[in-house]
Amino acid sequence: MAVWKHLSALRELGIELETVRGRGYRLRNACELLDADSILSHVGMGARPLLGPLEVLLETDSTNSRLRQRALDGASSGTICLAEMQHGGRGRRGRRWVSPFASNLYLSLLWRTPLGAAALGGLSLVAGIAVLRCLRAFGVTAAGLKWPNDVIAGAAKLAGILIDVAGEAAGPCAVVVGVGINVAMPPTAARDIDQTWTDLRTVTGTGDISRNRLAAGLLDELLPALQAFETDGLQPFMTDWQRYDLVGGRPVNVHLHDTVVQGLARGIDAGGALLVDTDSGRRRFTSGEVSVRVTA
Repeated sequence: MAVWKHLSALRELGIELETVRGRGYRLRNACELLDADSILSHVGMGARPLLGPLEVLLETDSTNSRLRQRALDGASSGTICLAEMQHGGRGRRGRRWVSPFASNLYLSLLWRTPLGAAALGGLSLVAGIAVLRCLRAFGVTAAGLKWPNDVIAGAAKLAGILIDVAGEAAGPCAVVVGVGINVAMPPTAARDIDQTWTDLRTVTGTGDISRNRLAAGLLDELLPALQAFETDGLQPFMTDWQRYDLVGGRPVNVHLHDTVVQGLARGIDAGGALLVDTDSGRRRFTSGEVSVRVTA
């Protein structure tokens, strides 16, 4: 009975188990738990000076919400929060981010900057570029970025970014950068996803991806990218954006709160806003107002 109770608790977390006749029970798939010491041991020298305290939680409502509260309590810049499972993971515009136990990567980073909120328009693009740079080191060679914050592979969503900002228009600001990367999504959890998705296991053809190394690789790219953005803005990232942009030069629908604007995407401006040529001329859209759907 005691064993049964433990197995039931594991199944409630979404862990898949199977029975081996005459021997007992085993995990259906390998399960590497996140470990703060392991992550820190793999962070490179370029990111270490920018790194603050790092915590790994078994479960939480949302790593972004957790870190936002810690920011209010005075947590230092570079503080990192990861969780094995989220009960209230969020995407853009209030969408749910499906967050099963020990399957994917849910990481949030607190970044304190003298920049004001008005100067952070291109931040989600920079974070997306950092994520894609990290993923390329793990064998993802055919992926791109869909403005403003989606990493797409094979026309399916592989990762997403959520930015929470607290501060004044002229600064300073506390920014929480949340990153969700699908690593090995369980089929049972995938039923709750309301869009086309993929994961690293599918894209790379291997289930042997260390989430601890992935977390360290993400920090290696994300922390220096934020520092560069604070110093030089979006300009150092424009070449990468143009290389990875999946909507530039294509017909798009821009969904506003009460209307849909059709046009031809023409890249981004220096502030990270999407430029779209419409029948009435070129229009500029900021990340906080719109989402984009490629139509052709």
